[in-house]
Amino acid sequence: MKKPTSILITGASSGIGAALATHYAQPGMALFLTGRNADRLTEVQQTCEAKGAFVASRALDVCDQLRMTSWIHQIWDERPIDLVIANAGVGLGNADGPNLHDIANRTFDINVTGVFNTIHPAIELMRERGSGQVALVSSMAGYQGLAGSPAYSASKAAVKSYGEALRGLLAPEGVSVSVICPGYVRSRITNRNDYRMPFFMEADKAASIIARGLEKNKGRISFPWPMVIGVRLLLNLPMALLDLVNRPMGEKHAEQD
Repeated sequence: MKKPTSILITGASSGIGAALATHYAQPGMALFLTGRNADRLTEVQQTCEAKGAFVASRALDVCDQLRMTSWIHQIWDERPIDLVIANAGVGLGNADGPNLHDIANRTFDINVTGVFNTIHPAIELMRERGSGQVALVSSMAGYQGLAGSPAYSASKAAVKSYGEALRGLLAPEGVSVSVICPGYVRSRITNRNDYRMPFFMEADKAASIIARGLEKNKGRISFPWPMVIGVRLLLNLPMALLDLVNRPMGEKHAEQD
């Protein structure tokens, strides 16, 4: 699609979200940013404004459906959105909850329901207009369930499948959908990992790759390419062999905001 001039980004206070906001910031661009941490979000807003963009930010919890819907409709009334990037997410470790059930529930609330709360109000407005673009941030972990992060892998697999299905559903109505599947990118999630992360990438480089993919309306934006190849090989392994390699690589430090 044409270059967007009005973009909404969730999870914009750090990591890929902040890098995307900075990447897109320029004169004539309107950025609508949200994140959980108001102080970090203000810093991102100031950086983007210094580059000439109009920026409106609000600290919101993507799990709050009513507030998210209200905010998106308020934005739309002032300036219809060209591109929505549902980026907010969490990667919880074993120290972040009393048991697997708690960790899974909290992970799905943010990584899946939070995505729904972001894209569904925008999609309905885009369908009425007959144009728009939506990007759902999944992960390379969404291709194969990983023993070290069952809830995260499953949540990102759900986002990946949902986005791929929406792409086919909404294309006839003029709404484009892309799924973003990064590998290890510098963020508050990866900062907590105490193990080696292959093909580690800085957030600004990831933002450039994502922006190019969205401009080309790619259905799936997966990177870095060596990890894409590795994951595809992993998917073709017999289960007996997969059992030998699918082990936790390490632990995450306890989550801190």
